[in-house]
Amino acid sequence: ERVTDNAALKRMGNGKSVAVAGIVLVRQRPGSAKGVVFITLEDEFGVCNVVVWPNALAAYRTVVMGARLMLVRGRIQRHADIIHVVANHLEDKTAWLDRLTADPPASPPPLARADHVARPGHDPGPGRRHPRNMRAIPRSRDFH
Repeated sequence: ERVTDNAALKRMGNGKSVAVAGIVLVRQRPGSAKGVVFITLEDEFGVCNVVVWPNALAAYRTVVMGARLMLVRGRIQRHADIIHVVANHLEDKTAWLDRLTADPPASPPPLARADHVARPGHDPGPGRRHPRNMRAIPRSRDFH
């Protein structure tokens, strides 16, 4: 099954089986929701609302509570313009985030003519990282 981007969910029908992935922005477990957890995922195209029923929470509790990047398989539930993915399988893909923040290669890539810098900026020196190159993945806002 192919992973769908969050913007494409708007074009999909109710009950369609889908797989989505994204950074976990928020986990919510309202007291009035009878054990249901709501998760907001974000990818480069938008956000997605995920509903995790108590039986799925019991099976995937570690993923639900700890993943920073999550893959969710489930079914689309639509009501007017409100779209949820009701989860039946969840995977922790947090390790993939390390690929985004890996240190640069040991030797710099060769420069082409268009790569020359007209106005050089701050150079932190060899082996030192500029603050903008630090991990920039936001922490999720979660219930406790």
